[in-house]
Amino acid sequence: MATYGTFLEARLKMHEMFLHQAYTVRAPRWQGIDVSTKPEMAMKEIYGHSFVVPLRGEENLDYYRQDITPNLPWADEHFEERVGGQPLNPGNSWLSWPWSNNADKFRVQEGGKFDHTYMERFWPKYAGKTSEGVVDESTQYIDTIHPRWGVRFEYGDLNDLIAHLADDPLSRQAYLPVWFPEDGTCKGRRPCTLGYHFLMRHDHLHITYYIRSCDVIRHWADDCYLAVRLLLWCLGELRKRNPCWNTVKPGLFTMHVASLHCFINDWRRLGGKEGSAPV
Repeated sequence: MATYGTFLEARLKMHEMFLHQAYTVRAPRWQGIDVSTKPEMAMKEIYGHSFVVPLRGEENLDYYRQDITPNLPWADEHFEERVGGQPLNPGNSWLSWPWSNNADKFRVQEGGKFDHTYMERFWPKYAGKTSEGVVDESTQYIDTIHPRWGVRFEYGDLNDLIAHLADDPLSRQAYLPVWFPEDGTCKGRRPCTLGYHFLMRHDHLHITYYIRSCDVIRHWADDCYLAVRLLLWCLGELRKRNPCWNTVKPGLFTMHVASLHCFINDWRRLGGKEGSAPV
């Protein structure tokens, strides 16, 4: 597994890898859409890339904004929606996303909703049960809307993860899933993120980010930044609940990407030339 000193170093090394190691994939479908007749939708891919960036206790958001260079202000606006406690769909931040015109084509569910949102996956108990995912605490929704259940237990959410770690700081069970069983039968867009695992050891909170698919040019920086912000947010919430977390600092950021890829035209703009990498 590669270890990089900064996210900038990670980005530059991965770009270099794409110029010399990436192979071509011409999948017939993308996000559930037939792209078999669109040669520009061919991908350059690296399979199974994992890396670590030590966060070294850094909690200054401006440091990560400069190091990771996400799409701002969208990434900050979207993060606030993710942790806002509401299972929003579609929400509002998608409108300022750099690829919002493309995203609008995927609002195929009734009421202009997406097949899924991160807000629904972070707060799934009442997801899909209210208009646009807004759960109004001033109403009597608890008497009329029941939370979702799994096979035997009630659904958990991000708050339950915080409560678990506050009660059991050394737990190995603090995992926030984004990929749900229903994604196995979905015919449209499915989450790229599989989930986030949190582990506190030696006064450092580590995050391991599992993602099945990540565009190294268009989305990698945003994905990393949003995961780092999630770690910092969790640490702040934990400090409110248990004083033992006051001495805990951000630890290691680990990311496992099954398909690290980019569109072939983006690869060419990166400097890729046919014949310089495996076909």
